[in-house]
Order: sequence, then structure tokens, then C-alpha cells
Amino acid sequence: MRLQKYLALAGVASRRRAEDLIRAGRVRVNGRVIKVMGVQVEPGQDKVTVDGQPVTGPERKYYLLLFKPAGYVTTVSDPRGRPKVTDLVHGIPARLYPVGRLDYATEGLLLLTNDGELTLRLTHPRYGVTKTYLALVRGIPDANTIQHLRRGVKLEDGPTAPARVNLCRAGKDSALLELTLREGRNREVRRMLAAVGHPVLRLRRIRLAFLTLRGLKPGTYRHLTPHEVERLYRLVGLKK
Repeated sequence: MRLQKYLALAGVASRRRAEDLIRAGRVRVNGRVIKVMGVQVEPGQDKVTVDGQPVTGPERKYYLLLFKPAGYVTTVSDPRGRPKVTDLVHGIPARLYPVGRLDYATEGLLLLTNDGELTLRLTHPRYGVTKTYLALVRGIPDANTIQHLRRGVKLEDGPTAPARVNLCRAGKDSALLELTLREGRNREVRRMLAAVGHPVLRLRRIRLAFLTLRGLKPGTYRHLTPHEVERLYRLVGLKK
């Protein structure tokens, strides 16, 4: 098994992050520092350490669907001491990582897991996993603006991919939009809407692929069912 896959399956980090650890010289196999990709290890025979700590091999996988409240960061540590989404999870004997990110002020659906391979694929643009948001915006976008959002918006890091955008409700000076994207750029929804003159007042992710927030309240979570995990695996071309 390739070393980076072994680290991901062991719950050390996502495969991408595991590769960073290897390049940084923080991983040893049988006492030898490894800095290149592709090294093979034999689970149960080779001794693998990260920063001197032994990696015991693949562990039980956990898959949680969390309703992230606003006011939490989706990182496992924060130098500013802000509340973390992992603070909301208790009684799980594994280190969980968020699948993608929701910014501090955004609420909604967030997966947490120690399955590094699934995390990598769910967040990689190649697999086009859909994410749906409800955005309360300032002002009322007209038909041309909606079409602009659907076709793609020029941002500083390039144009956005086509998206599904629908006007759900229009008020006196605000509107509620539903947007479905296949990308996962940093603060993409907020930047798209700001670029067309309708900054976000409130943002919630309501769906990831076929998963929804049904039955959850902010700050609560549930375990995915085996069938849901299997569907996610099939969605990104993995075998369970």
C-alpha cells in the first residue's frame, strides 16, 4: 500500500495532507525518513511514525453529518481561539476532519470523518459533487443578474463554473436565492454574489450531493447510515 494512502486510511490526515507531511520529512518508515511519494508499506509489518508518534494502521471509520452553526470555524485548530466544529462532537474515539469548509459566518451541512480518501474525492473538483446553498442577499437580483450567476462570474482567481441559481423569494429590499455549485473555492458563494452587487446577509448550506439537514438543529449531528456511506463511495468512484 502506498504510504500516503496508508496514512489517510489510518486517519492521520487526508491523502493530500499526508503528502505534505511526507514532503516535509515528518514521516519515517522503519526509522528511515521518507520525502518522496510512492513508497510502499506493508500494514502490520512496517513501522510508520509521524513526528515520532507511531501510526497503528487503519482504524474504524466515522462519518458524521453536522448542522454547523454560525460562529464556528471548520478547522481542527484555531490560533485565535474561536469555537471549532469539532468542539460540537463528543464520544468519538478518532480524530475527525471537516470535508471542505464553511466560513465562520456560514451555517449548514458539514461532513466530518476520518476517511481521508473519501474526503479527498468529495472535495476535488474532478468529481463535481454538488453543494446547494440558501443565500439571503441585499437587494433583489433581476433576470439578467440571475443569468449572469448561472453562466459564471469573473472573480480574481478566475471565472466560476456554471451553476444552478433560482430566486426563491423577493422581499422589499432583500431576496432569497438557492444556488447549486460543483466547485468548492474559498468563500465562492459570497464572492459571486458580491461581484454582481448583491452581498450575502445570511448563508446556509442545505445539501451536499443527496444529503440534507432534515431532522437536525444547529449544533447537532448524526452518523451517516451504511447505505449513505456506500452511496457517497459510489458517487466518487470508490469501492466500499
